[in-house]
Amino acid sequence: MKKELGNRGEEIASRYLKEQGYRILTRNYRSRYGEVDIICTFGESIVFVEVKTRTSTSFGSPEESITRSKREHIRKVALIYLESYQHPFKEMRFDVIGILMNGNEPRINHLVAAF
Repeated sequence: MKKELGNRGEEIASRYLKEQGYRILTRNYRSRYGEVDIICTFGESIVFVEVKTRTSTSFGSPEESITRSKREHIRKVALIYLESYQHPFKEMRFDVIGILMNGNEPRINHLVAAF
C-alpha cells in the first residue's frame, strides 16, 4: 500500500513537472547511497526532486518528513549522477514536491531549491 501511494505520488509529480515545462531525464535513479525520485531539467538547470506523498497530515506535512540524513544521501546520489552525465549545466538544485492525497484532487506543494 505504501509503495503504491509513493508510485502514484511520483506519477502525479512527473505529470505536474512536465506541465510546468520541466523535461524528465530519469526516474528512480539509484546508486549505492540511495535513490533520487526524479531527475529533470528546467532551462539550463538540472533539478533533483524528492517526492513525498501522504494521505493525511497526522504526522506532519509530506515535506517535513525529509530528514537531514535523507538530504545528504540525495546530494551524494546527485554527484554520482553528474559524474556520468556529459552535459554541462549552469545550475543544480534540489526540489521537494509534497503531495497530500485527500479526496479526488491531490494537493501539490512544490518547494523550489528546498535544500
